[in-house]
Amino acid sequence: MPSDQALIRSTACAIVDQLNSGDVTPLDLLDALEKRIAEVDSKTNALPTLCFDRARDHAKALMQKPRGERGLLGGLPVPIKDLTNVAGVRTTQGSPIYKDHVPASSDILVELLESNGGVVYAKSNTPEFGAGANTFNEVFGPTRNPWDLSRSAAGSSGGAAVALATGMAWLAHGSDMGGSLRNPASFCGIVGLRPSIGRVPHTPTAKIDRNLGVQGPMARNVEDLALFLDAISGEHPADPLSLPRLPTSFLSAARSGKRPKRVAYSPDLGITPVDPEVAAITRRAASRFAEVGVIVEEAHPDLREAHECFHVLRAFDFAISKAALLREKREHLKPEVIWNIEEGLKLSVERLERAEAQRLAMANRTLAFFENYDLLLTPATIVLPFPIEHRYVGECAGKKFDNYVEWLGIVYAITLACCPALSLPCGFTASGLPVGLQMVAPSRGEAALLGGARVLEDILGIRGTTPIDPRNASH
Repeated sequence: MPSDQALIRSTACAIVDQLNSGDVTPLDLLDALEKRIAEVDSKTNALPTLCFDRARDHAKALMQKPRGERGLLGGLPVPIKDLTNVAGVRTTQGSPIYKDHVPASSDILVELLESNGGVVYAKSNTPEFGAGANTFNEVFGPTRNPWDLSRSAAGSSGGAAVALATGMAWLAHGSDMGGSLRNPASFCGIVGLRPSIGRVPHTPTAKIDRNLGVQGPMARNVEDLALFLDAISGEHPADPLSLPRLPTSFLSAARSGKRPKRVAYSPDLGITPVDPEVAAITRRAASRFAEVGVIVEEAHPDLREAHECFHVLRAFDFAISKAALLREKREHLKPEVIWNIEEGLKLSVERLERAEAQRLAMANRTLAFFENYDLLLTPATIVLPFPIEHRYVGECAGKKFDNYVEWLGIVYAITLACCPALSLPCGFTASGLPVGLQMVAPSRGEAALLGGARVLEDILGIRGTTPIDPRNASH
């Protein structure tokens, strides 16, 4: 059997091959992870809730089945973000209100994952209710960026990204409303995908057709990401927005070698400031598509209403999902969550009508834009990983932001346009911090997106830079 260190450094695809050949067992993997977490998580605080007893019970039950009948993942362990219910496992949503909450049933995403051979062994840290792109909460405290422990891991899937970057996970579950998968992926040097609406089923809460937020996969490389998307996608009767599984796997699409013909790069989508170093690194990465004959041009769709539209629709989402908590547990909510809910409760129907019309217009213009381009490339975040003490980014390149989410415009504009998008590691700053390139495809275009991302990943040659040991800036 490979050593624990070799296992930790291995790709998810390679591990699944070893599971299917019998070279390793799910129990071997859980042992290796438990040791790795004991070594590094005291420095990063990525996986505050562990459930290894439950995981081993599940692994033993899987091992009663013949190899090849254990699902797509074959017994591969996966952590679940702490916003999503796992039966019998403490699920806090990062809130003191739910600090002792143990759900009786799992979200349908978890059930699907487990039926496809995933073994849940941990919950990953998240900000309170996923609000704010810096992973800290009053239940567990902050999650630190392993590339520089004084820096933020972003959010809200910060714990998941850090677990991947440090070898405490091969795959990790996340979710994304305004960049919650893409920002941590960028800050931590891993890959995170926001899929199309309905691609990954999950249990509806508060509203049957909420679609700003989606669930999605995170991994260390594009192939592993595609494998995980295959394991968690498909239709489910409990989620009326869920899409049928495609006839061709996302892993085969990632491995196809199919290149886009023409891509657009934009440093700012015309709506946001961007740190000059981030702009330079992402522009250089995008331009390297030309090395394999791809036409690269500077262009972007018209997304000028993104800030107003997202502010309204996000506030409405907080109101419908959290207003009862504001009424009953206000003293336990952080100021940013209170602000979001109150903004939502103030909304008029006219403002909602205007925001929905704006979203439709942006989605239609983006669809028209993709008649000329196969992919749109931008920075995944507009700043470098910032000091962990900062609750959010207040300004960038001399521009002060109006609220605590406006710095996320480059990702939430893509959310509003209903596009799948991933963050691909594309380079490092002069100080050694990772930078992510956001790659965007038209709605339901995950296959082309993954194929193009794998091609660029090969060109850039920085796959395999994770996992790392957590480090301080001086290292």
